[in-house]
Amino acid sequence: MSHPSDHSGSDADESSGAALASGRVTNTLRADILSGRLAPGSRVRQEELAEEFGISRIPVREALRRLESEGLVVLVPNSGAWVSKLDRAECIEIYKIRERVEPLALAESCANLSEETLERLADLARQIEVAADTDEFLQLDRQFHLLSYQGAQMPHLQQMIDKFWNTTQQYRRAFTAKAESSSMQAVYYEHFLIVEALRRRDGEQAARVLEGHIRRTRLKLQEHDEVFV
Repeated sequence: MSHPSDHSGSDADESSGAALASGRVTNTLRADILSGRLAPGSRVRQEELAEEFGISRIPVREALRRLESEGLVVLVPNSGAWVSKLDRAECIEIYKIRERVEPLALAESCANLSEETLERLADLARQIEVAADTDEFLQLDRQFHLLSYQGAQMPHLQQMIDKFWNTTQQYRRAFTAKAESSSMQAVYYEHFLIVEALRRRDGEQAARVLEGHIRRTRLKLQEHDEVFV
C-alpha cells in the first residue's frame, strides 16, 4: 500500500528528471546554434530531439520555449520550431539599438568591476588578438563584452543585450570570416582601449569607444548583402 508521501517523492523525482532532460536539450541546441552547426532558418524537429535524447516531447518543448526567450529559436503555433533568422533590415536595426544600449551598460558597469575582473578582461583582450580561428575569436569576444557589462545592476538591460547577442551571432560569424586583417586590428585595438578606460574608471570614455566599435561592425555588415541570404 502506498502512502501520499511516496507519491510526492516520485512526483518530485519525475519533475527533477524532466528538468534535467530539458536542460540537456537546451544546452545542446544552444551550443549547436551559436557554433553555426545549426544554420539560421533550420527546422528543429521535436520528435527527432525526443528520440535522440530518449525522452518525451514535454522537456523538448520546454527547452524550445527557453531558447525562444533567449532569441535563438522561433516557435510557430501548429507548425514547429526554427532557428532564428534575421533579414538585413532586422540585423541592422538590432545593431543600431546595440550602439545605444551596450555603451549604457558599460558606463553603468564601470565603477562596479573588481580589479580581478579588469585583469580577466585584459587577458581576454590579449587572447582575442591571437585567436586561432573564427570560432575561438567569437567565443572570446562574447566573453569579453558580456563580462564587461557584468557590473551594471540593470537585469532587464542585461537580458536584452544577451538576446541581441544570440540573434546576431551567426551574422558576426559571417562578418568575422570575411573581415580583412586591417579591420581586425582595429577591433583588437578598441578592446585594449576599453580595458584602459575601465581601469581609469572612465565609463564615459569606455562607452564612446564601444559605440564606435559596434558601429564599425554594422557598417561592414551593410556592405555584405550575401551574409543575409
